Amino acid sequence: MSWDSVFQALGTASSETKLGSAPVALGFGEASPETKAAKNLHNFFTYVAVRVVIAQLADTTPEAHKDLMEFVDRHSLNDGDKFCAALMRESPNHKTLAMRILEVRSAYCNRDFEWDNLERLAKKMADEANTKIMRDYLLETSQVNNDNEK
Repeated sequence: MSWDSVFQALGTASSETKLGSAPVALGFGEASPETKAAKNLHNFFTYVAVRVVIAQLADTTPEAHKDLMEFVDRHSLNDGDKFCAALMRESPNHKTLAMRILEVRSAYCNRDFEWDNLERLAKKMADEANTKIMRDYLLETSQVNNDNEK
């Protein structure tokens, strides 16, 4: 059975990868895995920016801090753009907070986020997790085989 027939049976697209002939399932609608990861990072950058602004306001502007905290309690941060758009439309004071969050989000993404470290950590975590899973399975199956031999 070929990879393409497996993906066809699953109803997912396939494409050749750098690994050779093993295709990557693109079962993400029209978005690639990299696009999905970028969207998740984009939303995470919004979360980071909100936390930075909250911390800044706690020391400098207690009323704005209270307003932002109340807004965060009422609105999900799962979609960063939707969150910022809603914040911007809440009131003139909230618009100022939204603009600050957008500014911090952009600065964090462009200047502070360690992209090279992300790549290194993602690869390291995948390799370590794969090794652990294989090691645990080998230990588990070796014990089963040893128990059967006794």
